[in-house]
Amino acid sequence: MNWAGLLDDLRTRRRGIGAFNAILIEHAEAVVAGAERSGFPVVLQISQNAVRYHGSLAPFALACLRLAETAAVPVLVHLDHIEDEDLIREGLDLGITSVMFDAAALPYAENVARTKAVVERCHAAGCRVEAELGEIGGKDGAHAPGVRTDPAEAVEFVAATGVDSLAVAVGSSHAMADRSAVLDEDLIAALAHRVPVPLVLHGSSGVPDEGLRGAVASGIVKVNVGTRLNQVLTASVRSALGEHATLTDPRRYLAPGRDAVRDEVARLLTLLANGGESTDCCA
Repeated sequence: MNWAGLLDDLRTRRRGIGAFNAILIEHAEAVVAGAERSGFPVVLQISQNAVRYHGSLAPFALACLRLAETAAVPVLVHLDHIEDEDLIREGLDLGITSVMFDAAALPYAENVARTKAVVERCHAAGCRVEAELGEIGGKDGAHAPGVRTDPAEAVEFVAATGVDSLAVAVGSSHAMADRSAVLDEDLIAALAHRVPVPLVLHGSSGVPDEGLRGAVASGIVKVNVGTRLNQVLTASVRSALGEHATLTDPRRYLAPGRDAVRDEVARLLTLLANGGESTDCCA
């Protein structure tokens, strides 16, 4: 799959692709199943925090890569919000072909220098690199929710680093428990007009469907979703355990949770792939 060509095509046609974070194997299976149900490509993401949860990268990453290899639709396994450059090196050795290097909390000049070095290393290994400019709110308390990406600085950053896509701060925030975020669609449009690479929206779980529609129509290409999947999974598990007080077999409560996540992934992929247009598919 030519992912560079796909993302460039989506950018030109004002269409989007969903990128979903997996923590458990059930997440990963649900993301792939949701993509197969919708018929659209998907990005399956593993964050540095998920790696810490598992204690190492290889077991979970290799499982995700195998799921991607055998899927009926294109699945890109992507490392998300990686600050540890040793993890990137390990990912390259495992066959990862897409990473997000996060140096956004650093001073601008240091962000540029470190990101450029990562890009050179990754490109030599055939791996694409996403970076972040204008800190996205709510990430481990390190970012201010009011920060916005400056278009002129974004153009300069992409030129200086050679990144393949850029995560921008336009009003979303990580780990939101409700879908009340209001995005700056004028800023998205200005960034899309000036920045020559696909734009990425982080913190998309807090954005309602109409906001996602507007973001894609304005120029966002890759839409990251994590918290929303956890909410869906947890609600289903709570329901199953509430109905069956003596239930102990995890397959009995995780299976319906996995199915619920699958359905939400399919719904969101369809919405994004249709340029944010409303659709009854996979609801």
